[in-house]
Amino acid sequence: MNQIIRTADGSNTLYNETIGEHYHSVHGALQESEHVFIDAGLKHAIALFPGEEISIFEVGFGTGLNFLLTLAYCKENGIALRYTGVEAFPITKEELVKTGYAQYVPEEIWLALLDNYTNAIDGELELFPGMWLSILKHSLQDVQPSGSYHLIYYDAFSVRHQPEMWTDEVIGHAAGFLKPGGVFATYAITGKLKRALKAVDFTIEKLPGAAGKREMLRATRNKPV
Repeated sequence: MNQIIRTADGSNTLYNETIGEHYHSVHGALQESEHVFIDAGLKHAIALFPGEEISIFEVGFGTGLNFLLTLAYCKENGIALRYTGVEAFPITKEELVKTGYAQYVPEEIWLALLDNYTNAIDGELELFPGMWLSILKHSLQDVQPSGSYHLIYYDAFSVRHQPEMWTDEVIGHAAGFLKPGGVFATYAITGKLKRALKAVDFTIEKLPGAAGKREMLRATRNKPV
């Protein structure tokens, strides 16, 4: 069982005893998710692909916080959404309840995840008209890249605690899920990560990081000439 931990902004995260790391920043789980994945990732991708159904591939579905905030934003703004999370070790429904994330989104959004969470694991469900969720209970490397997504949320545990998720090979594999012009957003930024993405033809941006981090990375898959 993962431990519930209160972070600096008052929101909860879980501590994974097996990995030895929290699912979100202890400087603020909610603010990190909003800053890195909603503001720098989702809103940017929507602007790049106006009027399209936004397809998102999340590496590390974890507590579901990124999905909840994404679903709430898209529903409020009338944006169709197809969301795929990959999570080799999904948390339990009981742990999901204990996160307390119900307070950060409308009740219908929270209940849409809570009521459908178990069936979404290795399934695909339409939670609202035009808004789909699938959680793949696999390792990232076991999922075949499709080259069809607008946006990747790369939210794996840190390179310190899960170095196998940050190798050149795995980053290149993850990048293959994006269509040309697609966006790769992550809380992390290292020289090795930048080089790995440049090697598979991405343009790199350094953005201000969430609380506790100076910078974060956003990268765009270049379109063929």
